[in-house]
Amino acid sequence: MKDPRILKLAENLVGYSVEVQPGENVLIEMIGTERDLLNAIIHEVGKKGGNVFVQLTDRKVQSAMLRHATKEMLETWAEIDLNRMKQMHCYIGIRAGENVNDLSDVPEDKMKMYNSIYQHAVHSEQRVKHTKWVVLRYPNDSMAQLANISTEAFEDFYFDVCNLDYAKMDKAQDALADLMNRTDKVRISGPGTDLNFSIKQIGAIKCSGQCNIPDGEVYSAPVRDSVNGTISYNAQTLYNGITFENVKFRFENGKIVEATSNDTKRLNDILDSDEGARYIGEFAIGFNPHILHPMKDILFDEKIAGSLHFTPGQAYETADNGNRSSIHWDLVLIQRPEYGGGEIYFDDVLIRKDGIFILPELEPLNPENLK
Repeated sequence: MKDPRILKLAENLVGYSVEVQPGENVLIEMIGTERDLLNAIIHEVGKKGGNVFVQLTDRKVQSAMLRHATKEMLETWAEIDLNRMKQMHCYIGIRAGENVNDLSDVPEDKMKMYNSIYQHAVHSEQRVKHTKWVVLRYPNDSMAQLANISTEAFEDFYFDVCNLDYAKMDKAQDALADLMNRTDKVRISGPGTDLNFSIKQIGAIKCSGQCNIPDGEVYSAPVRDSVNGTISYNAQTLYNGITFENVKFRFENGKIVEATSNDTKRLNDILDSDEGARYIGEFAIGFNPHILHPMKDILFDEKIAGSLHFTPGQAYETADNGNRSSIHWDLVLIQRPEYGGGEIYFDDVLIRKDGIFILPELEPLNPENLK
C-alpha cells in the first residue's frame, strides 16, 4: 500500500495546484528515479480526465549531453521541447535527483548557452507564461543530507510542509498583498544590509501552493532603476551546481555595480550573462512556518519563515518591472534573530522585525498562526 501522504500530495498537485480539467494535456517531468509519486500523479490526472505525458530526466545523462553541446544542438533541442510545451495546458516538475551537484562539471560557457537558448525559451517564456504549472522536490537521502537530518525525519518534515493547508495560507496572504499593492518605498535593513527601492504600481502576487510546493511567499518587483544600497545574503545558494555563500551586492540606480562572494569571479561571470542579469526581477517575502533553515534548495529556501529574496534577472509578467534576462536567481536573506535579525519598512512604517510581522493585519502570517 502506498504511503497515504504521497496519495494526498498527488491529489493536491493535480486538483489544487494546477487544477487539471477534462481534456487538458499535462506534462509531468520527473528528474531522478522516484516513481511512486509519479504513478500517483498519473492516476490522479486520469481521474480528472486529463491526458498524461511524461518526461524522465537523468541529471548525469543531461550533464554528459551538455558537456558536448553545440549551439546548433541546443537550438534543435529547444525547438523540439518548445513545440511540445506549446501543446501543454499543465506542467508538474518533480526534482528527485541524488546529487545536487551533477551539473557542476559542465563548462560555464555550455551552461550559459543552455540557459539562454533552451531554458529561457522552453521554461521562462513558454511554460511559466502559458501553462498552469507547479514544481517541487521529492524527499530522498540527498535532500536529507542537505538538511542535516535523517531521511526519515526529513520525510516527516517534507510532508508537513508540502501537505500544509495552503487554502488557509492563501486567505492569510490577502492583507500583505493589498499592502504591497499600495506601497511605494521599501527599505530593508540588517547586518551588512541597507537597501532602498520602490515597488509602486508593480503589483503583488500571492503564492500559496499553485506554482510551488512547498509555498509561502508574496512577491513583487522593484521599479527597475530604483534600487540603491547594499544587501548581504546569508543563505548558501546553488547555481548551475556551484555553491555560493556570503553573496553581497551594491546597487546604484538599479544596477549591481559591485558583487562579492566566496567565488567573486564566477559570481560576476553569471551577472555578466546579459544586461538584465545585473538588475532585479523579483522581491518577495517568505513565511512558510515549517521551513526554518536553508538547505541549498531554492524551492524550500525562498519560503523560509522570516526571510526575503531579492532576485537578479528575469521579472515575472504577473509583477513586471520590464527586466528581461536568461537568468532568474533567487538569493535569500533570513532576518530571524539567530541569523542576525533585520527589518522591512513600507513607506517608512516598520512591517516586519526579526522575521515577525508586527502590523495586526499581517499577524495571521506569523508561524504560530499558519501551522
